[in-house]
Amino acid sequence: MLIADDDEVTRSGLRTLLAAQPGISVVGEAGDGVEAVERVRLLAPDVVLMDVRMPRLNGIEATRRLLTAPAEAAGSAAAPKVVVITTFENDDYVTAALSAGASGFVLKRLPVRQIAEAVRVVAAGEAILFPAALRRMVTARPPGSAQALPRAALTGREEQVLRSMATGLSNPEIAQALTVSLETVKTHVGNVLTKLGAQNRTHAVVIAYESGLVVPGFAT
Repeated sequence: MLIADDDEVTRSGLRTLLAAQPGISVVGEAGDGVEAVERVRLLAPDVVLMDVRMPRLNGIEATRRLLTAPAEAAGSAAAPKVVVITTFENDDYVTAALSAGASGFVLKRLPVRQIAEAVRVVAAGEAILFPAALRRMVTARPPGSAQALPRAALTGREEQVLRSMATGLSNPEIAQALTVSLETVKTHVGNVLTKLGAQNRTHAVVIAYESGLVVPGFAT
């Protein structure tokens, strides 16, 4: 993984603590968004732990460059997963980063073992979702600002899967809740991402909230 944060003390502390966690190898650091994009091109990390407020290029734009143009940003390697790390859960920049394709976000105040677990989960292809924060984002939108779901309409089962994703359920949990196989859930998730034009499951959830398919206060 690569750590991008403009505070050298924070960056060094995270590197030391995370490198000591099982299954995590820190291959590099970056002090701003421009350097983060350059280092990803050189080092091809699986995951980038990305601060939001950085000089030259903030974490949102760096995330967008890494994930919307992965071939240019990361050379021949696959685009990395991005986990936004921030001080405040309700930081407005967080939802923008999720829309840019980040796989989730964690708070800097969390114990290092929880940050490490978030990195592992995202590296495995899952997402770190905070439905309450997404609901606040939608609540703050002006009335009538909902956007239609893009591209092809979802099937009834695909909508169920997307709503389950919006509550933070993992693929195995969705399979159990809907009484279907894990492979079936993976197929539905893939179809949802393709139909919505979403970069990952977190982006799909943002689209679900923005479109009104999932509304504040929704629960399975």
